[in-house]
Amino acid sequence: MRILLFGKSGMLGSCLYENLSEMGHKVFGFNSSDCDITNKRKMKVIFDELRPDFVVNAAAYTSVDDAEKNPKLAMDINGNAVGKIAGLCEIYKAVLIHFSTDYVFDGHKKTWKESDKPCPINVYGESKLLGEKLIPENMRKFYVIRTSWLFGENGKNFVDTMAVLGKEKKEVKVVNDQFGAPTYTKDLAKKVIEFFVKKKPVLEYGIYHITNSGTTNWSDLAANIFKTLYLETKVKEITAEKLNRPAKRPKYSTLKSTKFNFEMRPWKKAVKDYLRKYFIIAPY
Repeated sequence: MRILLFGKSGMLGSCLYENLSEMGHKVFGFNSSDCDITNKRKMKVIFDELRPDFVVNAAAYTSVDDAEKNPKLAMDINGNAVGKIAGLCEIYKAVLIHFSTDYVFDGHKKTWKESDKPCPINVYGESKLLGEKLIPENMRKFYVIRTSWLFGENGKNFVDTMAVLGKEKKEVKVVNDQFGAPTYTKDLAKKVIEFFVKKKPVLEYGIYHITNSGTTNWSDLAANIFKTLYLETKVKEITAEKLNRPAKRPKYSTLKSTKFNFEMRPWKKAVKDYLRKYFIIAPY
């Protein structure tokens, strides 16, 4: 198939590009540096030239705190541009796979199903929800994949940050009152390709939740990283209120899959596998 991929060099996009290419598909990958997804005219030129069967959108404005200062930019990239992509997919009869976030929910309950009503509490969540809303308004054949707490190669993420800080500091302050499911980009990419590209017959179009299994909080995740790396760094638990970041985060944002069994390995095994590539880890 001919697959158009936005966000080629990002944490998730790079995994998708690698896996799809290895399967023998003709993958046309674009980054923000060579393709402005907010420019509909230029996007139409790309669609007209490539005529894709699938469009995979892994491009996004992902800085949660910066989005509070740049709401228009976040809305344009995560919302309005997604609507334009969806409209072009409908015109060129392409199936869209788009990635969204656990931050479309406010966090007042412990787990969230696909059917739960979104209620974001920050600009980033609002911008991603706008994208979700504009897709069905502009096309029919789409999959929206909500996921959470991504980590992996080729991008800034919490696991890398803690691994570095753990080697530099004796104690690190980490929030203990936000809960979710860490998700390895390689695991997610493989699962998405397995069920939404390879699977025949295709699954019903719509929204799906996919994460590594299990739930933790940021401080316990940090402690697990330090332990795995043989580090004696201590975790000083603090509340989100004391950290006082520009954007509010949901207290609980664990995503539950109710439409299909997307069971993935526990987040602890995924984190250990990721750390093994770059560090000496503990033998347990």
